[in-house]
Formats: sequence, structure tokens, C-alpha cells
Amino acid sequence: MRDQLPAPLAELLAQSKTFTVFAAATPGMRELLSIGKVWELAQQARRTPGGEPYDLVVLDAPATGHGVAILEAPRTFAGAARVGSVARQGRTIHAMLADPARTGVIAVASPEEMPVNETLALRGALRDRMGIDLARVVVNGIEHSRFSAAEAADLRGDSEPVRAARWHHARARAHHNQLNRLRRGLDGVPCTTLPRLHVTALDADGLGELAHRLERVL
Repeated sequence: MRDQLPAPLAELLAQSKTFTVFAAATPGMRELLSIGKVWELAQQARRTPGGEPYDLVVLDAPATGHGVAILEAPRTFAGAARVGSVARQGRTIHAMLADPARTGVIAVASPEEMPVNETLALRGALRDRMGIDLARVVVNGIEHSRFSAAEAADLRGDSEPVRAARWHHARARAHHNQLNRLRRGLDGVPCTTLPRLHVTALDADGLGELAHRLERVL
């Protein structure tokens, strides 16, 4: 409010319980304020007093439905207001979000049926409702089989190690089937995979390995 309104009016509204309740109850207002702050952080000329520009701003957005609502809020409010500061600000923020030179939406999913479905739904929602596409998809926790198909067929018996090996091979096949289904549905969107690390707890070395893999493609 301090950014958009004269200082006395902004202070008056900020202290008004009635206005606070009204703003909290307005559909999409919280999403608009969230993405509005992200937009401000990404500007070379920061509006925050003393704020310095950042080289890169990363928003860890919520899951599909709420994430789309946040990204869609500026254009929704701009369309509803039509004129005035809210409409202008909404159009400005949407223009940044829709510009692939300034903004990239990266989806992160595990190689399971429901996350793959959600990722494909996210892509459809972004394209249909906002006119933008995913910049990349990162598939996390891919299980890679340690056996060839012939070796897996030779896994016989009912001992615990054999059962574990068969389970691991079946899980790896399921992961790769879901990965292939995702790639077909993405139709050209780059897809990066990260392996499942077989560790009790993810430590600095594990994070470093995953970060190095991401750094090479991002």
C-alpha cells in the first residue's frame, strides 16, 4: 500500500482492522501480494528503500494448483480492475512473468504417476491460462537399475537379497516408464533427471553432487 498509495492514506489503511479483514478475504489478494513482492525483488531499480538489485531471484512456489493461482493473479486483477494503478501494476507483473527472457518456470517432480500427471496438468494450465510454457522439468529421485533385463530374469529364489534385487529392478523400470511418459507429454520441454541417492540422510556431499548436476544444465 505504501508503494501504490499516498503515505497518509496508506498508513490509515494499514492500521484499519476492517481493511485488513477485507483484504484477507478478497480472493486472490494474498497471491497477488506474494507475486508482487517477487516482482519487486527482481527489479534493477528496487522500490524498497536501500534495496540492492539481485542477479537472480528464485521463488520456491507451492504445488500445482496454488502455484498457478500465484502466477495468474496479476493478469486476473488487471482484467478485473481494467483501469487504475492495480490494473497497471497487474499488467506490468504479468508482462515480466510471461517474458521467457526474464522468467523461467521450472517444474520439479518425482518419477511417480501422480506427480507426472500434475506436471503435465501444470504445463497445460500455464499454456492455456497464461500463454507461457515450462522452461524445464527436473525429475528428482530417479532409481537406476543395477541389472540388465537378462540379469534380472536370472534373479531366482526367495532369499531376502533376491527379493530386494527384484523389487529394486521393478522400481527402476517403473521410474523409467513414468519418465518416458512425461517426456512424451512435454513434447520438447527440456527434462533433467537427478538420481536417487542411497544415503541415510542427505548431507553436504549429497547436496553438492545434486547441485553440480543441476549447475551443468541450468
